[in-house]
Amino acid sequence: MLIENLKHTLSKGVARLAGVVGAAMLLLVMSGAAHAEVPGESQFVFNTFSFLVHGFLVMWMAAGFSMLEAGLVRTKNTAMQCLKNVALFSIASIMYYLIGYNLMYSGVDGGFMGSFSLWGQDDSAAAAGKFVGDGAVGYSAASDFFFQLVFVATAASIVSGTVAERVKLWAFLAFTVVLTGIIYPIQGSWQWGGGWLSEMGFADFAGSTLVHSVGGWAALTGAIIIGARKGKYGADGTVKPMPGANLPLATLGTFILWLGWFGFNGGSQLAMGSAADAIAISNIYINTNIAAAGGVLAAIVLTQLIYKKVDLTMALNGALAGLVSITAGPDTPSLGLSAIIGAVGGVLVVVFVPLLDKLKIDDVVGAIPVHLVAGIWGTMAVPLSNADASFYTQAVGVVSIGIFVIVTSAILWFVLKMVMGGVRVSPEEEEQGLDMAECGLEAYPEFRGSQTI
Repeated sequence: MLIENLKHTLSKGVARLAGVVGAAMLLLVMSGAAHAEVPGESQFVFNTFSFLVHGFLVMWMAAGFSMLEAGLVRTKNTAMQCLKNVALFSIASIMYYLIGYNLMYSGVDGGFMGSFSLWGQDDSAAAAGKFVGDGAVGYSAASDFFFQLVFVATAASIVSGTVAERVKLWAFLAFTVVLTGIIYPIQGSWQWGGGWLSEMGFADFAGSTLVHSVGGWAALTGAIIIGARKGKYGADGTVKPMPGANLPLATLGTFILWLGWFGFNGGSQLAMGSAADAIAISNIYINTNIAAAGGVLAAIVLTQLIYKKVDLTMALNGALAGLVSITAGPDTPSLGLSAIIGAVGGVLVVVFVPLLDKLKIDDVVGAIPVHLVAGIWGTMAVPLSNADASFYTQAVGVVSIGIFVIVTSAILWFVLKMVMGGVRVSPEEEEQGLDMAECGLEAYPEFRGSQTI
């Protein structure tokens, strides 16, 4: 009897709920309020939220680069790497406000650069109640500025890792000022600012070329001009291993970067105000993740086959190479293709790390294979899943940006070399370690006396 009463009560409740829902839907239809589009103000809020939250994740990548580099240098250079990463992010923040943003986005109009002027916030349309569909942008101006800003420091972090353990602090910081304030924004305007590459149909969704290969080209130029670390290469061509001091720290840095990359790629959808955008971001996330996984596994298998042992540093850089490789086009491939794109990135790292040593190009953290080589591969792989992209246009973008960054970086390094009396520390300071020589402290003071590693 009790069960029957409960069934009766429940059925009446469901009927009443269905009636209420049905009446509400009828009222919405009759009032014209039921439609598929999200209201303009809601789109504005969600898009702004996406820029900010994904921007937080990309900013967190600065911590990842710091930990990765701190783990892959020797103990006597650890504090220097941490200092450079804190300083370069701060420099990028100031320079992007003073000149970078408008140089990249203001008045490019199919050309080669924007304007040399301060960024200024303009939310007047939103303040007046005009949102998407009313001739106004669909996000807060400050959220867009913040999201674009956090990308800039990534390029400088790539250079920091490559030229570690021998570059002067102030020479590197001066290079960072020009890289983040002028070099990066100008080439970025060619595509993301609506410049000439964009007009050609060049595709780089989140920056395999515009961010990662730019840092890679600048790093390669710096490594050649500054030269290798003392004792790294013998006259007979032998390579002296100089292993990093803290591989757990490098592993932590890699996982932080992996997490931050979801903001890097997902936020580059540039919108979250519709179901279609939410679906696109979700697909970008899983493609990004599986590309990193493919890079790790490829690096692990290949190092086992070649060296008969698995190299942790190769596995870490394999993950990063997979992430860089998918960054140019994380929105269009299938999961399977994304894994393959990432795996190729992992293979490239294993191949190019020893190749650079044969060429006597000293890249302390492996940033050139990860960011430059995998960045080029990822950009050229876009047409595999994007019918709107062509291999020719992609190649034009890669080559033109490469030439621009090589030439400007080389000029800048040579100018700094003349003005600052060299960009490299003395042999004595290099032997002592840059923590003491440039910072006057040690990251691991309890290890004093074991600084020759």
